[in-house]
Amino acid sequence: MLYPSIDLLVKKADSKYSLVVMAAKRARQLLDGEEPQLQPKSKKFVGVALEEIAADILVATPRNQEK
Repeated sequence: MLYPSIDLLVKKADSKYSLVVMAAKRARQLLDGEEPQLQPKSKKFVGVALEEIAADILVATPRNQEK
């Protein structure tokens, strides 16, 4: 069983695509030296980012679609 589960993670974002973008941006921040905001189970940056999303530490804010 994968942790955190994809079903839980998809509920935290508008779509699976925005979830991927959010996790990738956070993983890049971790790679650049930022500290994790929790005690991660994962050793990989993307896994840590997904754990932070699952714990509601990272929250997606929808962009305004109007132009």
